[in-house]
Parts: sequence; C-alpha cells; structure tokens
Amino acid sequence: MRLGIVASKFNEEIAAELLQRAQAAARELGVETSVVTVPGALEIPLALQWMAQSGRFDALAAVGAVIRGETYHFQVVAKDSARGVMDVSLDFGLPVANGILTTEDEPQALARLDKGAEAVRVAVEMARLKERMHEDR
Repeated sequence: MRLGIVASKFNEEIAAELLQRAQAAARELGVETSVVTVPGALEIPLALQWMAQSGRFDALAAVGAVIRGETYHFQVVAKDSARGVMDVSLDFGLPVANGILTTEDEPQALARLDKGAEAVRVAVEMARLKERMHEDR
C-alpha cells in the first residue's frame, strides 16, 4: 500500500511532530509513504489533489496545525483547508484523512500531537475497506 502525506510547515514545531508521528504510524503499519511539505494549511488541498491525480497512492493524509489568532483568518483557514481535504477525497474517490489541527492555542495543539498518527491509521483503514469492497464485486 502506498500512502501520500502532505504536511504544512506553518507552526513549525507542532507540524514537525505531527509529521514525525504520522510517519511512525505508517512504519508500524508497514505502509510505504511519500511526504511533501507545503507552506501552510491552505496549500494542503492542492498538494493532495496533485498526489491524487498521479494515481500512485492508495490513500492520503493531511497534517498541520492552525492555531487561533486575533483575526478572522483562523476561521477561513480552518474551514477552507478542511473543505479542500474533503473535496479531494470525494472528487477522486480516494481515502484522505484530515489530521490538520484547529485549536484555540498552542497547549491544545500540543495535547493533540497524536492526530498525525491517527490520520495515517484512518487513511490506511479506509484504503483497506475500499480494497475489500472492490474485491466483493
């Protein structure tokens, strides 16, 4: 099984740990991974789309961290990145797990660092489900 991971670099320390845990989960599952990094959460859907278009992946996962600031921008980034991730999944019929944190502050983000690993597990589980469903035809 081939898994693509798109990781945002914004909020660098948190994002790096999310990615590390995602890669560790993939290794535990015996899944081959390819990782690309993008500047921020809003760029994740486009990179996911490019990976989906390549036809090389059985599943994709998105990881990153969006932490609320003092402006409306947080809501735009949180909503639009999540919608973009979902759109790629539905447009391509490909499992795409959303491991993009959207938190009020850094302590909340630090408490959720396992979401990167969780996204990988979800993506792999859904890819295996898809495989089984296609075998039943």
